[in-house]
Amino acid sequence: MNYRSIEDLNRSIVSNLGKVPRGTDLVVGVPRSGLLAANLLALHLNLPLTDVEGFVNGRILQSGNRFKKHVKPFDEYKRVVFLDDSLYSGSALKAVKEQVKGLYPDKEIFFGAVFVVPDGAGMLDFHFDVCKWPRLFEWNMMHSSSLENCCVDIDGVLCKDPTAEDNDDGPNYERFLADAVPLLHTTATIGYLVTNRLEKYRAQTEAWMARHNIKYKHLIMRDLPNKEARLKANDHGGFKASMYLKYDCWLFIESSEVQAWQIANISGRPVYCVDARKMIYPNVIRQTNGRVKKLLVRTLRMFSV
Repeated sequence: MNYRSIEDLNRSIVSNLGKVPRGTDLVVGVPRSGLLAANLLALHLNLPLTDVEGFVNGRILQSGNRFKKHVKPFDEYKRVVFLDDSLYSGSALKAVKEQVKGLYPDKEIFFGAVFVVPDGAGMLDFHFDVCKWPRLFEWNMMHSSSLENCCVDIDGVLCKDPTAEDNDDGPNYERFLADAVPLLHTTATIGYLVTNRLEKYRAQTEAWMARHNIKYKHLIMRDLPNKEARLKANDHGGFKASMYLKYDCWLFIESSEVQAWQIANISGRPVYCVDARKMIYPNVIRQTNGRVKKLLVRTLRMFSV
């Protein structure tokens, strides 16, 4: 799993500004994710920005008062960079090239991307970084068809966590289930919703999902009688890890960083932590910290005798 955050995107752009063709005077973002990358590049180079449609129509995106003095008539831009966030098959790139081919013979046009697959670099004039498949980007992960092969937590991911007052396993909790505040928005179908919510609250959970138009294939809940039994079991992360392995998914999206580490280390698979906004991978050092500490204590005792 090769994950890239918005921070990674920006870092890759900043550290590779020297790869941008010299004399570039206009940046064009390839819709839709490419607009994020192009906007960052244009800001770092202090250049005007437009999208593909704007370029075709000879239009530059509006700028603030500070930048207005740098904007020229469209005809005066001569070295233009088209930028996308990533390149995989090259189909989007091909479509854009056909769209602008021969449109402005007096302009020199370059095509680039921030992240490319290893065999994709040859399709471009420049690229910033290589990112192998499978890959996942923070800015579109919740709208990717890959969600069908993911486990996704509910509380803290799709909606806010219940407060201590909400979590009474009674009327307060039922009100929370009905009125939970949405968090991450998704337009793709989720393969497996995996939650420590109790099975007895399935109807309320399904109703909330339907009301917020969240599509999913499976809803997996705890088959325990009450909150006390769940607390006694004390295996929130373990339960989720077991479902992760059982359904052989390629990613688990979890809210709690503590549980994310548990899921990753038990399953041996990556977990995306919403609270920390980062990918967490199984950590051999973290798993062995306890044994290492005991060994150090024994060694120190030997030398202190």
